[in-house]
Amino acid sequence: MTSTQPIDPRTFRNVLGQFCTGVTVITTLHDDVPIGFACQSFAALSLDPPLVLFCPTKQSRAWQAIEASGKFCVNMLHEKQQHVSAQFGSKAPDKFAGIDWTPSELGSPVIDGSLAHIDCNVHSVHDGGDHFVVFGAVHSLSEVPKRKPRPLLFYRGEYTGIEPDKNTPAQWRDDLDAFLTATTSDTWL
Repeated sequence: MTSTQPIDPRTFRNVLGQFCTGVTVITTLHDDVPIGFACQSFAALSLDPPLVLFCPTKQSRAWQAIEASGKFCVNMLHEKQQHVSAQFGSKAPDKFAGIDWTPSELGSPVIDGSLAHIDCNVHSVHDGGDHFVVFGAVHSLSEVPKRKPRPLLFYRGEYTGIEPDKNTPAQWRDDLDAFLTATTSDTWL
């Protein structure tokens, strides 16, 4: 169905809120100052080459620092890091106040206790309306955690979590060659 009516921004936002997203904090180091912001618009983009993407608003001061540094780190938060997400989503002048971190291989902040992280160089930037779509070339990443903490999720304007169904395993292949073959053919896993 195609509509000629303008899309109401509030309705659009409410409909988008039906899509559950993970919560990340995107960080960089610019002029020796740690910079970061909470980001729900993050996704995997490509396995070969390894690329990810995130979408900052065009007015984002954090994005300006990331663009200037040419690098960033994606910190994936776990369910007990709501306070970290709230702090990085606030307008606080020092979003790193009370937040422990260590530098990634490229020097961007890795937030202590984060579920996982991906260290990237800015690969390309594309226009996306009132946002930019930033492609990141993956430089390095963390190990998969041995314990299985649950991710911090955002759904319908609230933090939420998941309880995995232990009786129904995900359709995931540990064999990368088989996965790549299956995903590049006309068949599904």
